[in-house]
Amino acid sequence: MNEALLRSLTPQVLAILVRRGADFAAAEDAVQDALVQAIRVWPDDPPRDPKGWLITVAWHRFLDATRADAARRRREDVVDEEPAPGPALAVDDTLQLYFLCAHPSLTPSSAVALTLRAVGGLTTRQIARAYLVPEATMAQRISRAKRTVSGVRFDQPGDVATVLRVLYLVFNEGHSGDVDLAAEAIRLARQLAAAIDHPEVAGLLALMLLHHARRAARTAPDGGRVPLAEQDRSLWDTGLIAEGVEILQAALARDRLGEFQAQAAVAALHADAPTAEETDWVQIVEWYDELALLTDNPVVRLNRAVAVGEADGPRAGLAELAKLDDSLPRYAAVAAYLHERDGDLAMAARLYAEASEKASDLAERVHLTRQAARLNARRER
Repeated sequence: MNEALLRSLTPQVLAILVRRGADFAAAEDAVQDALVQAIRVWPDDPPRDPKGWLITVAWHRFLDATRADAARRRREDVVDEEPAPGPALAVDDTLQLYFLCAHPSLTPSSAVALTLRAVGGLTTRQIARAYLVPEATMAQRISRAKRTVSGVRFDQPGDVATVLRVLYLVFNEGHSGDVDLAAEAIRLARQLAAAIDHPEVAGLLALMLLHHARRAARTAPDGGRVPLAEQDRSLWDTGLIAEGVEILQAALARDRLGEFQAQAAVAALHADAPTAEETDWVQIVEWYDELALLTDNPVVRLNRAVAVGEADGPRAGLAELAKLDDSLPRYAAVAAYLHERDGDLAMAARLYAEASEKASDLAERVHLTRQAARLNARRER
């Protein structure tokens, strides 16, 4: 059984059923039934047209459920217009599914789960394992999301920015369970880039590739986090870096700058530096200035303070940091780093310890605790 083929066909089949008039929840249930049937039948009797087979079976499942439902009268026009079986048309409505699954009425967690299910073709069990929650909990989340979008007209224009934010949330979940969510997000971003000509879609894909290229160097053998400056750059994937830079350059050439392009530009400058000491921090500060104009995001300004500290010295970075709210995530960690660079080891150690207590990620907590211990040991010598 070709699981990759089934996953690639799932959103296409679902989109066709919705375009024919099925509401999203009923269509998704019908497609899942068709996938179960395919897993059972295809190994012994593979179809010549897999997509057409899935459409036919899913459509019949939908019609069966419709006829049995009390709302049959409201759907008579759909039932009476059953298309004749035959080869599936080469129409891909997957892009509309992205917009539907990233509908603004959904919470971010629900939008991510629905995207992975409907567009990614993952099972509820796989998604639950990836997010480390019980399968029943994830099933309820997906069911609620499906009900929410079932009344949305399929021909409504979608918001590309919302779709991209959902995909970036998927990417940042990384890897848990038996599904590599970072790789899955890249796969979906490639699919989206093939379906829509938009510089920010390309910017997000470039950003994902550039970050993913450093993945092997990001974690120590004991599971601890390795900061960018300390990573073994020989472990970086130069093929992904080259691809990401090429995609980014083409996007920037269109002169329609967006936040993902600017973030990718920062990542490209890090990837281009042979060593941490050779990083072009002046350009990185300039890109963070662009990002701040685009998003007015306090986290961007926090990262900019680090870049200023590298470009103009730690006291300049601390001056920028003082302009920000000290309740921001990672504020204490950034302050600790800049105070260490400035030679105030006692303050840095205290701030690293404070940051470790606030860290929600175990690897980050371990890293910050070790930083505090390292500085305390230096002070006792």
